Amino acid sequence: MDVPRLQRQFIDFRASLFREGILDDQFIQLEKLSDDSNPGFVFEVISLFFDDSEMLLNNLAQALQQRPIVDFKKVANHAHQIKGSSASIGAQRVKNVCVAFRSYCNEENLDGCLRCLQQINHEYALVKNKLEMLLRLEQQILAAGGAIPPVD
Repeated sequence: MDVPRLQRQFIDFRASLFREGILDDQFIQLEKLSDDSNPGFVFEVISLFFDDSEMLLNNLAQALQQRPIVDFKKVANHAHQIKGSSASIGAQRVKNVCVAFRSYCNEENLDGCLRCLQQINHEYALVKNKLEMLLRLEQQILAAGGAIPPVD
């Protein structure tokens, strides 16, 4: 595939992530931190987000399975960590579900928490898939000898 077509595909796909509310302006700020001295910065941060999120989601699920009494403070803490991690890269929809999750924790509403866990898992899988696609497009552009289109 030629470089201009890959670049157009990258621009269109990236724009769709903002249109769909998957990413917010924090992702743009993250991209602006990448430069010639550290071109892999965004990739590194996103990879760390993936690793941390997998661990935090696992911890969250385990905390909700504690019976007979769920420690809602612990569950809320895990949800808060996921919210912070998501917010730091601009994963808007994951962050928004975490806000609702914390409300259910404050109410000690186990059913609400379990529904939010499913929703967080869904939104996390979606953002992970989309960001992996975006990173693959970047790699294809670079492998074809092109440059990544500049951030808005």
